[in-house]
Amino acid sequence: MQLLNSATRTYSWGSKTLIPHLQGKAASNYPIAELWYGAHPGGPATVEDEPLNAIIAADPQAALGENVAAEFDNKLPFLLKILSADEPLSLQAHPSKEQALQGFARENSQGVAMDAPQRSYKDDNHKPELIVALTDFYAMAGFRPLVHTRELFDALDCEELNRYAHMHIADGRLTQDEESDSLRALFTTWITIPATTRRELIAALMECSKQLLETLHSDSWMRPVLETLIDLDELYPGDVGVLGALLLNHVQLSPGEAIYLDAGQLHAYVRGLGVEIMANSDNVLRGGLTPKHVDVPELVKVLSFNTIADPRVEQISLSDSAQVMNYPVPVNEYALTRCDLKAGQEVTTESDGPAIILCTEGSLQLTAQDGTCLELSPSDAAWVPADDGDITLSTKDKAQAFIARV
Repeated sequence: MQLLNSATRTYSWGSKTLIPHLQGKAASNYPIAELWYGAHPGGPATVEDEPLNAIIAADPQAALGENVAAEFDNKLPFLLKILSADEPLSLQAHPSKEQALQGFARENSQGVAMDAPQRSYKDDNHKPELIVALTDFYAMAGFRPLVHTRELFDALDCEELNRYAHMHIADGRLTQDEESDSLRALFTTWITIPATTRRELIAALMECSKQLLETLHSDSWMRPVLETLIDLDELYPGDVGVLGALLLNHVQLSPGEAIYLDAGQLHAYVRGLGVEIMANSDNVLRGGLTPKHVDVPELVKVLSFNTIADPRVEQISLSDSAQVMNYPVPVNEYALTRCDLKAGQEVTTESDGPAIILCTEGSLQLTAQDGTCLELSPSDAAWVPADDGDITLSTKDKAQAFIARV
């Protein structure tokens, strides 16, 4: 068990305050977007200045355990992060495992450099991801059911918008396949119309959105959607991502709540602080709302147009004393548990593989089976190789921790 030092990402959408305030520090002079706690070669965390991927490669059996090493080709299969956003991330989706294998091989054969800005596939892995809010967290996640999108279009009563709605979104109840086909037709139409036509459509949408906001009740589900669309258009005027955002679920998470995004689900995190875990990948297909490389044709290839009624993940309690919550997701690469401890409470990890323990509140004490102790403050993390066995978490006051394991 050793202190794990994160790799820092300073993307423009990051926050100057959220992570520093979590750490009890003053605001940063630059945006801090992500802290990476993992072994991805594009940004490995370190133990005493040695990259975690190198430590694992030196002795995979000790680091990962026999079962995990065999199943995941001697690599840590998950990547844990703290994500901090003051501005929206790009409108994006992630490929399936098969799509990632094909895309990575294709760009390699084309001679696209790994650090080239136009590179879409940074590795050959999929990236199903789970994010748990540490503050109020706003996200756009998955296509909403068309019955609600039709309701929004009707309330907007935008002539320019209705031309497309009448073409692609029928009234009445639709099967899942019909919904998917309608969304695919509408989205692909919007991303292929001429830029001038798109800007005229978005301008009309903005005008109707502002008019509707004047009459909507304060607790209407449409209000935050329209307010976000207006904000997005101010940041990225006329961007096709504004139209994509019109079709998505807009979700407000309270601390502790989570959403899960599988391969192909269109999404964009908008603002807030959260703990994120994913398969060990950095593959992103972008469709807008970003100055970075946008590959719309490749995005459409990986997109799932199935609708989601609610992307939130149900929490399952694992303890009757300390608040220990699990976030079940349909992947083998990771499991994430949140522990909220009060003075005198203890939690012991149970895993035959590796773990990363991340402190997000208070002062956390870790005790290994051999008596080794480590104290963590917010944003500190510990690398626990499989050989170390179970770890006991405790606190003298109160603390919050996230345990990431296979």
